[in-house]
Amino acid sequence: MISVGTAGQLVAENTGRLTPVSIPLKNALGKVLAVDILAPSDVPAFPQSAMDGYAFSFEDWQKNNPLKINGEMAAGAAEEKSVARGEAIRIFTGAPVPSGVNTVVMQEKTRVVFDALFIEDDALRNGANVRPAGSEIKKGELALKAGSQLTPAAIGFLAGIGVNQVAVYPDPAITIIITGDELQEPGEPLKYGQVYESNSYTLSAALINVGLSDVQVVKVKDNAQKLTSAMERAIEASDLVMLTGGVSVGDYDFVIRAAADCKVQTVFHKIKQRPGKPLFFGKKDSTIVFGLPGNPSSVLTCFYMYVLPALELLTQRPLSLKTLQVTLINSYTKQHALTHFLKGWYNGAGVSILDAQESYRLSSFAQANCLVELDIDARLYDQGEKVIIHLL
Repeated sequence: MISVGTAGQLVAENTGRLTPVSIPLKNALGKVLAVDILAPSDVPAFPQSAMDGYAFSFEDWQKNNPLKINGEMAAGAAEEKSVARGEAIRIFTGAPVPSGVNTVVMQEKTRVVFDALFIEDDALRNGANVRPAGSEIKKGELALKAGSQLTPAAIGFLAGIGVNQVAVYPDPAITIIITGDELQEPGEPLKYGQVYESNSYTLSAALINVGLSDVQVVKVKDNAQKLTSAMERAIEASDLVMLTGGVSVGDYDFVIRAAADCKVQTVFHKIKQRPGKPLFFGKKDSTIVFGLPGNPSSVLTCFYMYVLPALELLTQRPLSLKTLQVTLINSYTKQHALTHFLKGWYNGAGVSILDAQESYRLSSFAQANCLVELDIDARLYDQGEKVIIHLL
């Protein structure tokens, strides 16, 4: 068995980023840019009014003397206009500021008598309420750098400078292989010796929760040949393969044998941790393979601690759980010399370790908002002691 730290390091060393693809901007939410984006043009492309009001040349304005109103400019106006000295033009937010003028006064600060404009704004300054050409960004300037995640604001910004295609790290193709003769579909009656299959539901939901939906679920009986065939197909079609169950040393645990038959290189098998000690991690070409223990709590713990960081590396998205050091509210005696990941509840100040920590039980996981990591030594953890938690 290897340590938790070594396992995490080996996952990182053997997981590469996906090959970038070009996709429409409208489909890029949450993805990460693979290349820098430069502005294709000045934005705005022309001096633009920031207000509904009147545009004029500041140099021509004398207080208490009116300007003559001559025409108007609306947003989207296709015809370029000019304004003579001593004149003003009615203008609206977003409209081009005509040549010959440089200042906009908001309509609330004016008085109009027939076609004469009286400006009643003693604080008005030259250039007020005009957005200069290129004030958002100039042509050729860096708009967003590679590695930026495309949030709604980022997508709106890129659309606003005329970008409609982006090179990003794509969603990985993922296959989940569920093994076990004892598994029954939820909603069906249980026969003697059967349990309801929940791992595909758990893992699919966990993937959707981080924005990944390109997921295939395959269910295989405890048969070495069938499992090998299913694994071969999954490896061929996927960037990441997860299997649940069959990674221990029982007579019906076929995952390790099937991985070898599929020529998957074993990176590690078994970690000094609880739950999830039998975890398998391997690689074939660029496809990474996780063999997760079958117990539901082990599956989800290993997903959060190892699969999620691998997905972060594949997609370059910030997916890993946030880690904090907080105060332990209740004492806990750890009897095994293994790193423990325990379901906990963090109240903003300290963390309580929940009951029902056995690896087959998800009830405590359903209530937890964090995993409490206890180091490898077997000992008593006292109330008030500092511990590491991973926020779910």
